[in-house]
Amino acid sequence: MIRKIVQIDKDKCDGCGLCVPSCAEGAIRIVNGKAEIAADNLCDGLGACLGECPQDAITIIERHADAFDEDAVEKHLEANGIVPKADGHAHPAPHHGHGHGGGCPGSRAMSFAPTSKQQEEPVSTASRQSQLAQWPVQLHLVPVTAPYFQGADLLITADCVPFAYADYHRDFLAGKAVVIGCPKLDDNNAYVTKLTELFRVSDIKSITVLKMEVPCCGGIAMAAQRALADCGKEIPFKVVTVSIRGEVVG
Repeated sequence: MIRKIVQIDKDKCDGCGLCVPSCAEGAIRIVNGKAEIAADNLCDGLGACLGECPQDAITIIERHADAFDEDAVEKHLEANGIVPKADGHAHPAPHHGHGHGGGCPGSRAMSFAPTSKQQEEPVSTASRQSQLAQWPVQLHLVPVTAPYFQGADLLITADCVPFAYADYHRDFLAGKAVVIGCPKLDDNNAYVTKLTELFRVSDIKSITVLKMEVPCCGGIAMAAQRALADCGKEIPFKVVTVSIRGEVVG
């Protein structure tokens, strides 16, 4: 079949290995000092590894390739010790033909037992004030000329973050303009176009991208980085990563 798949230019690759851990399927390996795809059926073609290559050696192409095989990925990960067995913390859903999130490991259904810290923390009865100072918030809906973007510190938030990170309003949103989006469900090229225009016409003071740790969420940071490169401005930029358990991990 013809489908999208990762291609690695071995002439550009310097074997640094930064792309290897970014591939949740374990499809990339280093052989003789160069990165390569271990097998076509292990690569989902979503390109979570794209933003990790400092040599720009990774691209997405369309060619004849074996279909992405979720079962083969699971066997490959277990055989190589990349995914630990269930240990009582995060439990993948039983395999009944569903629950795999369309081939994205970050969309697999999981349930969590409360941590000891969560069990010990008292529940506050005091109401907290929302730190949201604008409307709308969806990237597709915000007008790039909105006054709240002028001279603002901009927070670009992946949709799932506020659900995972308990103190999102206090720790991240306070004092910032915000746009939100989901790189897995939306068109990343549209994100790049909208953000590029926003950066060009608004006097943005700084950009913070707040994303989840799952591979598909890396697309929102990549879109922001591309937009910043295209807008012709130098704006302070940083990426913050939140785990699915609600902890800042990067």
